[in-house]
Amino acid sequence: MLGTINEYARHRLAEAGESDLARHAHLAYFTELAETAEPQLRRADQLEWLATLEAEHDNIASAMRGALAAGEAHPAMRLAAAAGYYWWLSGHKAEGIELIIATTKMPGEVSDEIRAMVYALVVTFMTDGLGDQHQAEEWIHKAYRSSQRSQRRNPLLGLVAPLERMLQAPDAFLPAFEPLLTDDDPWVRALARLHLGKMRIMLGQGGRDADAYLEMALAEFRALGERWGISFALTELADRIATRGKFADACEHYEQAIAVVTEVGAIEDVIRMRSRQAQLYWLLGDQDSSAAASAEAQRCAERVTWPDALAELALSKAKLARWGGNAEEAYHQLGVATTVLGGQAEWASIRAVTHDLLGYLADDLGEARAHHAAACQAAAEAGHAPLIAQVLVGVADLALRRDEHEQAARLLAASAGVRGLPDRSHPDVARIEQAARHRLGDARFAAAAREGTQTSWSQLATITLAS
Repeated sequence: MLGTINEYARHRLAEAGESDLARHAHLAYFTELAETAEPQLRRADQLEWLATLEAEHDNIASAMRGALAAGEAHPAMRLAAAAGYYWWLSGHKAEGIELIIATTKMPGEVSDEIRAMVYALVVTFMTDGLGDQHQAEEWIHKAYRSSQRSQRRNPLLGLVAPLERMLQAPDAFLPAFEPLLTDDDPWVRALARLHLGKMRIMLGQGGRDADAYLEMALAEFRALGERWGISFALTELADRIATRGKFADACEHYEQAIAVVTEVGAIEDVIRMRSRQAQLYWLLGDQDSSAAASAEAQRCAERVTWPDALAELALSKAKLARWGGNAEEAYHQLGVATTVLGGQAEWASIRAVTHDLLGYLADDLGEARAHHAAACQAAAEAGHAPLIAQVLVGVADLALRRDEHEQAARLLAASAGVRGLPDRSHPDVARIEQAARHRLGDARFAAAAREGTQTSWSQLATITLAS
């Protein structure tokens, strides 16, 4: 009925020659609404403003599509800058990035501040989930150049300069974000602290400094009442806790994160969290809870089209299937992930994960060696310590399958060294260590492990993969 009424109204406006006038009034109203709401989405009132925008979701999308169809670059990008964070935060990522990217392709005069904001939003979408700053490099450069020519007002733009610095000087991860700890905006300060914790993990720092940064960021986000930040900090802490082998505590952190992120409607994030919970429950030996978490992730997946979330679910299922000895299902889920990701399957971080899994699954040792070699190359290309540590365990498994028990022990030690601490959430670590220790005895195993800590991981991998 509403569709019929809308169609009748459009015809009457067209007959009166007032279609463009009405469309522009409609566009202006919803742009101003989105601009009013945008800063509140990072504060305690975010649920109220999200509800307001959600109620007008179709109107906002309609206004955007109308501006795109009319070729109106400035109004379209202005609305994208205002509504982009809402789309990203509230479970509309696939639609949001489609509309935002469409605005960037339009010719026309647009202010540097609006362009910088739109480009920064593209970076936010592209680095979510499976992506990182390398996939968004072009957009980071664009956002940085535009932001330098504008007077920054939106807090999101404060994150552009650190990302640009990280691309220019990859060893400057930590110094890049430290200046933001004194930013005027408390949300920026909290996010900077969270990134400083996360970066320490990505750099393989195993001490408690990373945990302290994450815990302080969590407290700051809670003080703000900002639910996305709360969930982000909780999931990072959950993974850190799981690495130390406290799986039940990690599951509880994930449960808290799921509760707050569900309030804002970010179903894509719930998929990732439930998928990880499924793995942790499996490690606890709680098969029922693992299956329930996986089933809930699948139910959420049926409501979204965001490729990263769907691929993460498939990769999680593939890993669980391999752990459970179901090679056929593991291969199937890897195929699902590759199909969903399309060209993104060639990203270094994705290639590392898929080849690592394929190396375990391959019956032929030559085929396994080729996959583990590809995984090592991709992980080195991505440059993330946890990913490198993960694929080294796969190479250790290859050494074990060849009866090279001392080399397996060296590689496990190297993996722990790269990560900064042993990964108790990787079941193959305990399995390989037990087998190698049984064959070598405690003294020889300890001696080989010491050698692993004193040799570069790349050298150990090269030796194993060359033979």
